[in-house]
Amino acid sequence: MMNASPIQHILFDLGGTLMHSRGDWAPILEKADQALTEKLRQFDIELDSHTFRTRLHQYYNQRDQDFQETTYHFVLRELLKELGYAEVAESVLRSALDAMYSITQKNWMLEDDSLDTIQKLKNHDYQLGIYSNAGDDKDVQELIEGFGIHSYFDFVLTSASCYYRKPHPRAFEIALAQWSIDPEDAVMVGDSLTADIFGAQSLNMQTIWLTRRAQFTADEEQRIKPDFGMAGLNELLPTLERINLARR
Repeated sequence: MMNASPIQHILFDLGGTLMHSRGDWAPILEKADQALTEKLRQFDIELDSHTFRTRLHQYYNQRDQDFQETTYHFVLRELLKELGYAEVAESVLRSALDAMYSITQKNWMLEDDSLDTIQKLKNHDYQLGIYSNAGDDKDVQELIEGFGIHSYFDFVLTSASCYYRKPHPRAFEIALAQWSIDPEDAVMVGDSLTADIFGAQSLNMQTIWLTRRAQFTADEEQRIKPDFGMAGLNELLPTLERINLARR
């Protein structure tokens, strides 16, 4: 990589990287599922919240195997069809999901060093993008807007809108296509060894592993070796400078 041009494009993960959860998810998800089922009940649709959550876990297991995102919307529609509600209006499905996300969104907060880091990167002329593994695109877009950071990013992509979940190579190819650059000219920043680091390395992107909220297995740690690691986003700018120094 000697005499290569400096890397100026940074692709971020979202959950566990730029934002984190305030507290335990179990009571939040229970309340969110109830909000969804109560909204459906307003339209004379009866759905047990336990049945819905059980189906979601089946969906999680499937997408973890094939790295393809069928979305919460699809899961809900198919489940309701099985229960005899074949022709549910799109607006009804959306309002039910919105009710659920109005609960879960409150449990997300921006990392303390996210905004400062993003602003410094923009001041140094870095191009920024986000690719988030997420079951609903609208939910992610609303979170980013709520945090007040959308304007700093060239794009905010989700697996819900792009179909592919990291570490599938297509997820990264779709993101890189937004910039029309080669993988070698971008850095992936994320907390997941498999989804973010392994996925990006499969395309020869540079990788920076954010460790402070990382959850990983011993097997992952043994197999997957990030190019760089850091405990907080406040270490990102000097890490990028190290990467670019090595490219000269």
